[in-house]
Amino acid sequence: MTAAHTAPAPTAKEEWATGLTAFGAVMLLLVGVLDIFRGIMAIAHDDVFLVTRGYVFRFDLTGWGWIHLVLGVVALLVSFGLFRDALWARVCGVAIASLVIIANFLSLPYYPVWSIVLIAFSGLIIWALCVARRDGASGLFD
Repeated sequence: MTAAHTAPAPTAKEEWATGLTAFGAVMLLLVGVLDIFRGIMAIAHDDVFLVTRGYVFRFDLTGWGWIHLVLGVVALLVSFGLFRDALWARVCGVAIASLVIIANFLSLPYYPVWSIVLIAFSGLIIWALCVARRDGASGLFD
């Protein structure tokens, strides 16, 4: 006679952790796509951005475009790891979101509204990835 093993029902805390990880993954995916678009805009057309004189940080907009493009691609790749609930993706997601916040802070004078939106999204990502962790799971959709 064999015993049938059933998985225990997830607790409310595990459900919240799963939801927050999924939220962080989707938000990081969105930030990655937006940063890719921003990078392409800056590389292709420097005249799209407002150039301010007298700002403490002076950078070439094409250089900023490449920085945002690379951050966006990495954020996109890390978000796919978050959908698998990988610990490395959680750590990298917090790091990438932090770098996106710094990059968008430094580019505030060039495109302020877009920068503020991405800073807010990245803050939500960091919160979602740090607030709860579900142990013993192999992915978000198990």
